[in-house]
Amino acid sequence: MGLSQERKGQLIEENRAEYGEGYDLLRFADPDRLAAATAEREHLLTELKELGAVCGYGGTKLDCRRLSPGCIECGAGTWSCLFISGKCNRDCFYCPTAQDEIGLPTTNTVSFRRPSDYVAYLECFGFRGMSISGGEPLLTPGRTLSFIAAARAHFGAGLYIWLYTNGTLLDGEMLKRLREVGLDEIRFDIGATDYSLKKAALAAEFIPNVTVEVPAIPEELSLMKGKLVEMRGVGVSHLNLHQLRLTPYNFNKLIQHDYTYLHGEKVTVLESELTALRLLRHGLEQGIDLSVNYCSFVYKNRFQKAAARRRNALFIKKGFEDLTENGYLRTLTLMGDAGEIAAQVERFRQAGTAAEHWTFGSTRDRLSFSANLLPLIAWGAFRLLVGYGEAAQMSAVSYRHPFVEVKLTPTQKLVIEKRQVCRDIEVPGEVAAAFTAVLAGGSPLPQDELFANIRRYEEIAQGLQEYF
Repeated sequence: MGLSQERKGQLIEENRAEYGEGYDLLRFADPDRLAAATAEREHLLTELKELGAVCGYGGTKLDCRRLSPGCIECGAGTWSCLFISGKCNRDCFYCPTAQDEIGLPTTNTVSFRRPSDYVAYLECFGFRGMSISGGEPLLTPGRTLSFIAAARAHFGAGLYIWLYTNGTLLDGEMLKRLREVGLDEIRFDIGATDYSLKKAALAAEFIPNVTVEVPAIPEELSLMKGKLVEMRGVGVSHLNLHQLRLTPYNFNKLIQHDYTYLHGEKVTVLESELTALRLLRHGLEQGIDLSVNYCSFVYKNRFQKAAARRRNALFIKKGFEDLTENGYLRTLTLMGDAGEIAAQVERFRQAGTAAEHWTFGSTRDRLSFSANLLPLIAWGAFRLLVGYGEAAQMSAVSYRHPFVEVKLTPTQKLVIEKRQVCRDIEVPGEVAAAFTAVLAGGSPLPQDELFANIRRYEEIAQGLQEYF
C-alpha cells in the first residue's frame, strides 16, 4: 500500500517549508511524467530481476549480491561514520553540505577531540564498521591517520574501516601510510576529478578493496557506461551509486540543471534514480564483472535512521516499552476505571510478571505495559492507546525530554534523549483485538488507512520511493 493522501500532503508541506520562496523555482513532475517514470522504473526492475539482480533491504537497494563489506555493516546497522572535518578542497555541484569548516571530528552531533574517546564510543555502541568522511579527510592527514590507527589497535581485525576521498591529495606515500594503519577499503568520488580513475588505479596497489562511490548524474550516463569496464580493469571492486538529493546547500547549483524533482521524505531528483537503474542494467547485460550497488535515498533515510534509533533506544528503554522494527519505543496504555485498572495489575502480579513490565500513568486510571503482557489483558471496557517515542543522541542535555547520560571516558560523555514523536493514538475498540493480535504474533499490520499512522512507527516502509 502506498502513502496516504494525508501523508503525501504532510511531506509536500514539509518540503515547501524547507525551501520557502525557493520552492516555487523547483520543477516537480506532473501526473503524466510521474506515470511514465513509474512505468519505466517497473520495467527496469523487472529486467534487472531477470538479469539476476537481487533487491534487498525492503526493496530499497540493489544489486545486493556482492556488496562491499562496508555496505554490509551499514545494512546491519553496525556502522559509524566519523566526519573527520567539514572542509573540502573541491566544489561539486551535487554536494549536500556546506564543506567550509574544518571543525572537530563529529558523528551524530557528538564531537571527539581524541581518538581514544571515539574508540570508546565505537566500543560502547557495538560498532563493527567505521568510516572516515568529511569534507575531504586528507586535508587533515595526521588527524585521519591517528583515528584509524587508534581504532585498529583497539579492535584488531574485528572492525572494518574505510575512507571516503576525492583522491586529489592522494599519492603513493599516503597510501602506504593508510595501509600501515590498517585501512580496509577506500572509496573515491570520481565526480570531483572529471571521472578520472588514476588515483583509484594507484590505490588498488595498496588497499584491499577499492570502491567508486558517486551520485547517479543523468547527463553522465553514457560516460559512466564506458567507465564500468575501465573500473574493473584498474582494480575497482565495487561501484556505489547514490540518488541526487536537493538540500539548502546545493539548491542554487542543482536548479541550474534540467532536473525533475520528487516529493518524499526529502526532495530528490527523478532522473537520478532512473539513471542508476539503467547503468546497473547495462553492466549486467554486458556481463561486466563489477559489483554495482544502487543505494537509494530512501534506503539511507529509512534503514540508517532506524538503526540509529535502535542503538540509542537500548540506553533509555523502560521495561514496559517495546522496540519496534522501525526503531521507535512503543508504549501501550490501558485507560479505564481505577478499580478495573487495579484488578488488571493484580492479574499481572498473579501471573508472576516482573513489575518493570508495567507502570501506572500519571493517574491510577492509566496503565502502561509491555506487549508481551497482552495475553493477560481482560479487555472489558478498557480503552487502548499507543504512543511512540524516539531515542536521539545528543552532545548535551536539552532538558526538554527525559534523558540518560552515557559516560564514554573520564573526559567524554554523550546524552540519549527520548522524544515523543506523535500524540497517543487511540485504537478503536472494534479493531483493538486485531491490533493486539498483530503485536502478540508479529504478523504485519493491516494494509488500510486506519493503521497508516501506526505503520509509520512500527514498520520500515518497503520499496523504492513512491513518485509523487
